[in-house]
Amino acid sequence: MPAITAEILSALRASPGSRALMRTALTGELRGSVALVSSFGAESAVLLAMAAEIDPAVPVLFLETGQHFPETLAYRDQLVAHLGLTDVRALAPTPKALHDRDPENMLWAFDPDACCALRKVEPLDEAMIPFSAWISGRKRSQAATRTALPTLEEISDGRLKLNPLADWSPRDIDAEMTRRALPRHPLVAAGYRSIGCLPCTRPVAEGEDPRAGRWANMNKTECGIHRPPASVS
Repeated sequence: MPAITAEILSALRASPGSRALMRTALTGELRGSVALVSSFGAESAVLLAMAAEIDPAVPVLFLETGQHFPETLAYRDQLVAHLGLTDVRALAPTPKALHDRDPENMLWAFDPDACCALRKVEPLDEAMIPFSAWISGRKRSQAATRTALPTLEEISDGRLKLNPLADWSPRDIDAEMTRRALPRHPLVAAGYRSIGCLPCTRPVAEGEDPRAGRWANMNKTECGIHRPPASVS
């Protein structure tokens, strides 16, 4: 994993706007050591389109939990073909890990944190070993818990996390999807504004946070892959 130098940080901080930040990350000194992590969810298409425009060979990491909506898997394949992405990697727990820790495929029902650790956190941690930075599609508008989201985070494992769309509103996303004629996730029309695993996702009502349908009625708001930053830039 290449080290994050002061020069790299300076170049990223000096890149105004989402597209400039993405271009610096994907074509500058970090080239080849940056991954984009995508759920192929309700708003994923914009970030993926921006990345594909700069470098269609950027590694795109998709957490294949085995619990996705069929519509999400079909949408992933549609977007990959539409955008010409050439390095989409499906990350999944090993069959042994699933057998040992969730043999009945019901872990989500009684310990959702353990389920997310098994299906998301651990596979991503392993896949990120060669990378110095990763790009996330999180936005401040998505939930009350994300209102202070920075554009650039230095996280505890020494890596950088870039949130190029941090200040984008739902209206911004919708306008960009329309401008680019991007395909829409089919579940959005059914009221799903944030789409995770099928057992833990419901449509949201008018006026609710977009992520209110994730782990509804549970004391849980994040899957665990987004941890508090060690420092914020």
